[in-house]
Amino acid sequence: MIEKAQTVVVVGQGYVGLPVAMRAVAVGFNVVGIDIDKNRIDSLTSGKSYVDDITDQELVAALRSDRYLPTTDYAHVADFDIAVITVPTPLRESLPDLTFIEESSRALAGHLRPGATVILESTTYPGTTEELLVPILENGSGLKVKADFYVGYSPERIDPGNKVWGFVETPKVVSGVDSESLLRVQAFYDHLVTTTVPVSSPKEAELTKLLENTFRHVNIALVNELAIFANELDVNVWEAIEAAGTKPFGFMKFTPGPGVGGHCLPVDPSYLSWQVRRKLGQNFRFVELANDINDHMPDYVVQRTISNLNNKRKSVNGSKIALIGLAYKKNTGDIRESPSLRLIELLQQFGADLVAVDPHVENYRWPGGVGRIEMSKEVLEDVDLAILITDHDDFDLDILNNLQVPVVDTRNRLNGPFVDLL
Repeated sequence: MIEKAQTVVVVGQGYVGLPVAMRAVAVGFNVVGIDIDKNRIDSLTSGKSYVDDITDQELVAALRSDRYLPTTDYAHVADFDIAVITVPTPLRESLPDLTFIEESSRALAGHLRPGATVILESTTYPGTTEELLVPILENGSGLKVKADFYVGYSPERIDPGNKVWGFVETPKVVSGVDSESLLRVQAFYDHLVTTTVPVSSPKEAELTKLLENTFRHVNIALVNELAIFANELDVNVWEAIEAAGTKPFGFMKFTPGPGVGGHCLPVDPSYLSWQVRRKLGQNFRFVELANDINDHMPDYVVQRTISNLNNKRKSVNGSKIALIGLAYKKNTGDIRESPSLRLIELLQQFGADLVAVDPHVENYRWPGGVGRIEMSKEVLEDVDLAILITDHDDFDLDILNNLQVPVVDTRNRLNGPFVDLL
């Protein structure tokens, strides 16, 4: 049904959109990668990838194929066959902000032609595809969905840094507003991934994404709160979790941490909670409780930091504190909604002098007011306390184990004499 010579537009060239674009090029599609961030487009055009899962070599190969055009200009999307929208859907003051979906949909509508297919991948609440996207496309094009063009939803499942379950290997949930739309959406992704999983409508696909991340969010909150209580009860929660993890049924292992980050966990469950409140007038209590616990984990890490400094007869004010890892996820440079940002805010309010180590985070994303240092024994011996936030595989953790200053370990990776395990 879908010929590989067709033109695919991928709107958004970030952690979701760029892997989609690169895979589409690799299997033979002509791809236009749209992004409103000129810095991103300049980087892509020069063959420099800012997404950890895409190497410079892959990007250069796509550019040399003459089948990949990164651009900020929608004029290049004329006569597209397939468009995939992978733009951010942030929360603004706890409310869903679908501005990027609306703007990209309007831009695409002006180039929509009969027979084209538009697929939304951005995380959102159930109903967005049919209630928001479709009307914008129809109004902007003068065409009618089902009769003239096709629409579907396929939630992204990108797990940055995962070497086992990459974009190709991870099953892709697909849906359409009608049977013909589903056939076209599924046929497209059948070219890109190993397995597609069709569901009956976009609403089920939209809910699938929210369910997956709400499940993780709630269970992480459970072990985070358990970690706080276990510490007060003088029980090693990490050992208990490892022991429980040996059970081959009825248990799934989740571990505590300094908070949740990235676009998914801090945002997606709130989309579901908002929709339940808006449509049904009820509170999604599990989500709201999980939000409260996970949002306050950085505060708890600060409490443990204060306690460790107090034991050395020092205050946070004026102390030099090293943050080890800033990204929300190991082996990536992604600091979106990272708990490190809230930790920085809190510690700066207390007057701490902050430095940090994270070779994965690029300079233009580096938080203000935080010095950049190398992971070396000589440099870290000069601090009053260190906090392990992100346990990148390329970190030499023995340096932290052998420090003569307190180290707050939020990831259960250290065993030195001055380590305080979360």
